[in-house]
Amino acid sequence: MQLSNLEHLPNYQITERLDVVYGSTVRSKHVGQDIFAGIKNIVGGELTAYTELLEESRQEAIDRMIKKAQLLNADAVVGIRFSTSSIAQGAAELFVYGTAVKIAPLPSANDANLPPQGFPDPELPPASTPKNELPKFHPFD
Repeated sequence: MQLSNLEHLPNYQITERLDVVYGSTVRSKHVGQDIFAGIKNIVGGELTAYTELLEESRQEAIDRMIKKAQLLNADAVVGIRFSTSSIAQGAAELFVYGTAVKIAPLPSANDANLPPQGFPDPELPPASTPKNELPKFHPFD
């Protein structure tokens, strides 16, 4: 499953938009960690318990979103966004959403070297572009 915060995937064409998919989780840390975080807040520094909480929450919400996209037989989820909100004192929701889509690889410049499925022929050496033929970026031209 490919994930992108862009509205598209580079080198792929969206062939079908399936539905909006989302995942969410509501989490809190226990009182002991809240007290430690309060003390840490006074002296400064990273609140590692909350950093870990948010990382776990993000991953759980993403996993739930992916499961919903898989139920739709999606190839990718595009336009992914995250949102957080406070639910109660010491508890927060992390919400992630995007659009489940079907995708197909875009034809490449080396189509003559590709079999009909759009995958490189394993018998052919990989195509390369000489360095002197690469486009140059000149912002002030």
